[in-house]
Amino acid sequence: MMLGLTWLFVDFTGTAHHLAGGLAKLQLLEAVLALNFIVIAFLLVLTLACGRIYCSVICPLGILQDLFGWLGKKRKKNRYTYSKAHVWMRIVFLIAMFLALLMGISTVVQLLAPYSTYGVIATNLLQPVYQAGNNVLAAIAEHYDSYAFYHSEIWLRSAVSLAIAVVLLLLLAVLAWRNGRTYCNTICPIGTLLGMFSRFSFLKINFDVEKCKNCSLCTKNCKASCIDYKTHTVDATRCVVCGDCINVCKHGALKYDHSKGTVLAVSSHDSEEPSPQGGPQGGRRSFLLSTALLATAALAQEKKKVDGGLAEIEEKVAPERQTPLTPPGSLSAKNMALRCTGCQLCISECPNQVLRPSDNLMHLMKPVMSYERGYCRPECNRCSEVCPAGAIKPIQKEMKASTQIGHAVWIKKNCLPLTDGVECGNCARHCPAGAIEMVPSDPDDEESAYVPAVNEARCIGCGACEYLCPARPFSAIYVEGHEVHKEI
Repeated sequence: MMLGLTWLFVDFTGTAHHLAGGLAKLQLLEAVLALNFIVIAFLLVLTLACGRIYCSVICPLGILQDLFGWLGKKRKKNRYTYSKAHVWMRIVFLIAMFLALLMGISTVVQLLAPYSTYGVIATNLLQPVYQAGNNVLAAIAEHYDSYAFYHSEIWLRSAVSLAIAVVLLLLLAVLAWRNGRTYCNTICPIGTLLGMFSRFSFLKINFDVEKCKNCSLCTKNCKASCIDYKTHTVDATRCVVCGDCINVCKHGALKYDHSKGTVLAVSSHDSEEPSPQGGPQGGRRSFLLSTALLATAALAQEKKKVDGGLAEIEEKVAPERQTPLTPPGSLSAKNMALRCTGCQLCISECPNQVLRPSDNLMHLMKPVMSYERGYCRPECNRCSEVCPAGAIKPIQKEMKASTQIGHAVWIKKNCLPLTDGVECGNCARHCPAGAIEMVPSDPDDEESAYVPAVNEARCIGCGACEYLCPARPFSAIYVEGHEVHKEI
């Protein structure tokens, strides 16, 4: 699961989606938002039968925490302690997630949803490393006249998103290194929700009191801090059924079955925080984190574009759009706000470098479209194929070519035929919808400079005109988004 989901986020060729795309659809929150009742039913039945298996096997953020916890175990064994559940804190985060979904406050959802958090980390920190490795292989292959690999440009999509990814990774690493599954059992709303069902699961970790010698090894190795060896109880609402306790028990006093062992119910009385365990931060964690940071530092070192190797071309600046552009298939800005969890899978998969995380606080880290590096090609529908939450619904290529997500707007003061007195017409020549034609700037003078005229009824908002406009730093034509998409 971990390798498959990570491959989905770092792959830029589209291969991963065809082989492992179904793994993203198994995430609970995304299945709920997409109204995928088959997956929802499967996960609920799985939890009622086996406990919180989802958190150990399916959730990538849970597996990432286990990785950091495993590294912590290498430093100090038998380091965990039992602590009572912080029920009210868990309920507060669950209610916050629920209200954020109802009110469309996407930032809260993205910071609390485990799959989205992992997506932000993988897209911003792991994909550049994957691309760099690919580029090394591409250079080697090219040396031997092979084209098995091709170069992929590494670029900084959003400094804000990158900073958030680094902070989230550091926070998770510290929590998991010191206290195991603190995030899962205190913060994660999905874990709290599944815990309500796992309390009644058919299979649980149970004590055989007659065999137990009160050695405390089970408690000291429980990353969920949910085993109290003194009272022979296991909090099934927090247990992620990892089996570590069974493995370390030397007396066979723990078993995973349907026997009526003592199971601790959720209590409404909070207790003190778990006592932190483990020593100072070690070299392994520092190495892992510094490697990720150094790899992403390459994002800032983009190559400057030159015209024929003679003159440097000034980079374009994104226009200030009154209405943000959302991808074809998203139906409307409202649908994106209600369903998008900000996992950034569509951003990592976009082959045209059109999608990037928003820096706007109201839409933080959600995908927005901009055309400085490419345009939304009518024949490409990859983002709609990979979205697991229904924020971008599957759309056929034929339908996409007739879906209007915005319309082009001409900016007279930036147009080269008027500012520099040269012929242009790039926007009209390359418009795939035939929505732009060149007309005399002076209707009464056929010899006056020709400028673009936009037929808004035919424009689909693909951005080819904006991307290919030679005016710098601001294009003479840009696309204004529509709140609601329509078919033309």
